[in-house]
Amino acid sequence: MAAPHARTDSGQTGLDPSHTGDIRGALGSIAEHDTGVRPGLSARLKTLLAIVGPGLIVMVGDNDAGAFGTYTQAGQNYGTRLLWTLLLLVPVLYVNQEMVLRLGAVTGVGHARLILERYGRFWGAFSVIDLFALNALTIVTEFIGVSLGLSYLGLPRIPGVLLAAAAVIAAASTGSFPRFERVCLALVAGSLALVPVVVMAHPPLAQVGHDFVVPGLPTGQASTVMLLIIAIVGTTIAPWQLFFQQSYVIDKRITPRFIRYEKVDLWIGIVIVVVGAAAMMCAAAAAFAGRPEYGQFTDAAGVAAGLGRYVHEAAGILFAIALIDASIIGAAAVALSTSYAIGDVLGLKHSLHRTPRQAKPFYAMFAALLLVSALIVVLPGSPLGLLTEGVQALAGVLLPSATVFLLLLCNDRAVLGPWVNGRATNLFTSVVIGALVTMSIVLTAGVLYPHITLTQILAVVAVVALLGVAGATWLVAARHRRPARGTVPIERSQRESWRMPPLALLERPRLSSGRRLGLAVLRGYLIIAVALVVVRVAQLALAH
Repeated sequence: MAAPHARTDSGQTGLDPSHTGDIRGALGSIAEHDTGVRPGLSARLKTLLAIVGPGLIVMVGDNDAGAFGTYTQAGQNYGTRLLWTLLLLVPVLYVNQEMVLRLGAVTGVGHARLILERYGRFWGAFSVIDLFALNALTIVTEFIGVSLGLSYLGLPRIPGVLLAAAAVIAAASTGSFPRFERVCLALVAGSLALVPVVVMAHPPLAQVGHDFVVPGLPTGQASTVMLLIIAIVGTTIAPWQLFFQQSYVIDKRITPRFIRYEKVDLWIGIVIVVVGAAAMMCAAAAAFAGRPEYGQFTDAAGVAAGLGRYVHEAAGILFAIALIDASIIGAAAVALSTSYAIGDVLGLKHSLHRTPRQAKPFYAMFAALLLVSALIVVLPGSPLGLLTEGVQALAGVLLPSATVFLLLLCNDRAVLGPWVNGRATNLFTSVVIGALVTMSIVLTAGVLYPHITLTQILAVVAVVALLGVAGATWLVAARHRRPARGTVPIERSQRESWRMPPLALLERPRLSSGRRLGLAVLRGYLIIAVALVVVRVAQLALAH
């Protein structure tokens, strides 16, 4: 006997009927009512191949043009001293993205829509506005990456950038989800061009191993170094990833019974993204060590030139090709996350299973974001130099807000039923939120007091981290202890068939005055922090 609110997968309806049906991926398909056991390795592998896509694309898509600039800046200016940040970010990447894939598979509703329906118009609108503004700027940086790569290869920049935008629009506009995913997976394979680049650069392996596991801060102005660390966090864990993966899991029609396969897909993507990030940092560090350009980062094209000059001509060419490849997949994923979110909130048809004629607003938004961003890049006089690093830092500053709502949703029993977070996940995510807020506080202190010392930074970290952990834990503790009204516990054996009831049937959670105050304070602080990041990036640009 099914528990109340438990429904079969076929009973789940989202805002777009195209989100139900057979799973049809780039490498295989699974029938909607296929509930058979996969007893052998061959059957499990075929299932995994059909599921693979969301985790790979969201992870590799985040090693985009901004990542190329941020990671190679760290390598050229500070060697491999910041490699440890990548290792620390691995569990953060997994926990954040595992929560959104679980939300997508169980609810069938996108991230923006859940925030809107569960926490009201103000918070829903604020989240979408944050996402839209940041994503629009991020797509501009993707086409900056395409432009830089083309320039290094000696190819015409303006037609190349416009052609790249047109190619992404064409790939998404066929009305075939598997066809779009095949294009994305081909771009994922192209990202592996970074592997021979780092092999040719021959970084010192002993130093690389040490810097991976032993945290340390390079010498230099503390606020500048902290801005770069926040940029690394922003480019590795970006808010658009939360919205993209949840909506893409829904559009691919992945249901709870396949969550464990999607987790494997996510881990494969995490491994590739960390290997790629480390390759960029190590290749730049090895190429510029002892050279006049060490500590004088300009942009990714300058790194390609250095690799071609000091390592091998082929290394520079492969790096430029990988930059173009990463920029294109990044532009596709970021634009798609925006179109998904807006379609979700406005109740529009928003699925890659539909043709442009069947979902005109969805595809129009997708195409407009790409074309306008491409035009900004090719227009003379555009302030492109301020964008790449600034966008990543802004992403790092805005991420705490997105993570707070993610944590609240994953503790909402009316939404996730038997799939709500366990105590360990809540504790870890609370620590993550505390760390992200701490970095934002340090950045603010660095802007107000440019000569802040390492001792003062550590003092700020210690105080704010404790406050952040306590505050985030307080936000979710009561919800984790109290089941939502009108729900009953669900046995774990029923998890694979449990889906969220229609949103209209759910009573909106009641936030206490204390939680409302806490969220309002967080939002107010983030607005101030964003403004200060913009000021700091402008100061650095003027200094150069």
